[in-house]
Amino acid sequence: MREIVTLQIGGAGNAIGDSFWHVISHEHGVDYASGRFGGTSPLQLERINVFFNATASKRFYARTILIDTEASTVQRLHASSQLYRPENFVAGSESAGNNFARGYHTDGAAILEQVLENTRREVESVDSLQGFQLLHSIGGGTGSGLTSLIMEALVEQYPDNLLCNYVTIPSPNMSQVVVEPYNALLSAPALVNNSHLTFCLDNEALFQICNRNLKLKMSGYEHINHVVALTMSGITTCLRFPGQLNAGLRKIYVNMVPFPRLHFLIPGFAPLVTCKQQQFSKGTVSELVQQIFSSNNLLCAIDLRKGKLLTAAGIFRGRMSPREVDQLMTGVRNKNINNFVDWIPNNIKTAICDIPPRGLKMSATFIGNTTAIQSLFQRLLDASVAMLRRKAHLHWYTGEGMEEQEFQDAQQELQAIIDDYRSSAEGEDSGGGGGGGGGRSGSAESGDEEPTAANRCTYCAE
Repeated sequence: MREIVTLQIGGAGNAIGDSFWHVISHEHGVDYASGRFGGTSPLQLERINVFFNATASKRFYARTILIDTEASTVQRLHASSQLYRPENFVAGSESAGNNFARGYHTDGAAILEQVLENTRREVESVDSLQGFQLLHSIGGGTGSGLTSLIMEALVEQYPDNLLCNYVTIPSPNMSQVVVEPYNALLSAPALVNNSHLTFCLDNEALFQICNRNLKLKMSGYEHINHVVALTMSGITTCLRFPGQLNAGLRKIYVNMVPFPRLHFLIPGFAPLVTCKQQQFSKGTVSELVQQIFSSNNLLCAIDLRKGKLLTAAGIFRGRMSPREVDQLMTGVRNKNINNFVDWIPNNIKTAICDIPPRGLKMSATFIGNTTAIQSLFQRLLDASVAMLRRKAHLHWYTGEGMEEQEFQDAQQELQAIIDDYRSSAEGEDSGGGGGGGGGRSGSAESGDEEPTAANRCTYCAE
């Protein structure tokens, strides 16, 4: 079995991780509160070991390490569910205070050894480790600083395994922390050099989805975290459920990343509607395909039309015709050929799983590697340059042992990745790389019963 070890880092990482375990535990028939299996289909158990460990008493627990420099977040999760192993909670004595330097050099470094020890225990308990899944934000001190430190250690200790990051990107319109641009900037070198797959989750796009698509009055982050968890569930569908040609992390990596540095991916999900809105939708595969290529359904605030897609993937869930899916996805490429790079042929990949998510008959998850992401990086670079020019708040970082040169080096790294994506759009790098693959990577299992799901809309108040 190809197992994955998850690390939830910081307040945002643990909140998103908790929503993720809520969603996939239900899909696999595991009770979130007790960890007991109560499913109805053998498909739910066939590949459950990818994300869950089984105990001798027939209970399941999440193969995840919950990490924070302060104890309040992890204590709350410890009390909420028996799905988490008690030994896998790692907390420091003091918050990193939204400071990358404290997460990287002081408070984070103090708990690094405990994090690696817990990770080592989980790795040694599996048969065949596929890779690591890291959930974090780069706006706070723990999610940026401690994550960078952990990634460097994981690459050194497990060089043959993949690192997959789900990263919450700060937005100037939704900012709660003044020094977010610095933290995001200093995280860039670790993400560029150590991560193999980085899924970018933009706070601005997530808030827009809740306001525009779901018409929700925002009182907290619960709905945002659920949208992210649904998307993560879609991305990992082919890892968690059986099929004739099932995808793994490495297969996603090979198909989606043409050059090692160009591994920043844009996820999307459809349908993003409440059950009341769903009454007016067609409920067809054609509608799903149209929605996943719409910027309104992307979890990153970019416009696909302002760049070129290097590779794209659609992961479909529910009963549908594989031939229809292939034709529709190929049709999108043929109609918008100018929005795809011409030096990677057949750069659309599709996968199909019979089992739909909770409360839906069918869904689709989008993964795109597009040169339009340079606008996101440019936004982060411009914000940090404006602050660094005045040396604003810099003393908080230099006081923890950092040097100003580290900020300049990070800016150069961020500018370099912007240039890499820009030159890819212009075709200058078309001579190399292991480009995107074509054809379906997953297959629908026919004749098997779907797991029972409650037809309750998460976004409705009833």
